[in-house]
Amino acid sequence: MDPSATPTLGLTARIISAYVSSNALERADLPRLIRTVHEVLDGAARGPDASVAAPAKPTLGAIRRSVRPEALVSFLDGRPYKTLKRHLHRHGLTEADYRARFGLPDDYPMTAPEYRDRRSAMAKASGLGHARRTAI
Repeated sequence: MDPSATPTLGLTARIISAYVSSNALERADLPRLIRTVHEVLDGAARGPDASVAAPAKPTLGAIRRSVRPEALVSFLDGRPYKTLKRHLHRHGLTEADYRARFGLPDDYPMTAPEYRDRRSAMAKASGLGHARRTAI
């Protein structure tokens, strides 16, 4: 088959060649490896699959249930977090992206209420938030 006939065929050959040149591989595994790499590249060339839909927007009730006093429940994985910022950045999202992706209001919290209050109390106890008095 002509490599120009299928755009991914030439790329598949280069990837397999580079892999085989630096990795040990059984002769019987080579056809399966070629087929797998070609299918992945061909699927990527076709674009996103129609069966993979955008995440569903949560209902107002689901949004309210996601804000618990002790933790916020992530719409990405359904797990509770005290703060969502680090979790979102692991998934390559900003707070604004997360709110837009799931249709959340602009005032949706990124920190659990109890955690926020506890951190605020610690900061106030240590004197943060008070203007320093200057000697005259």
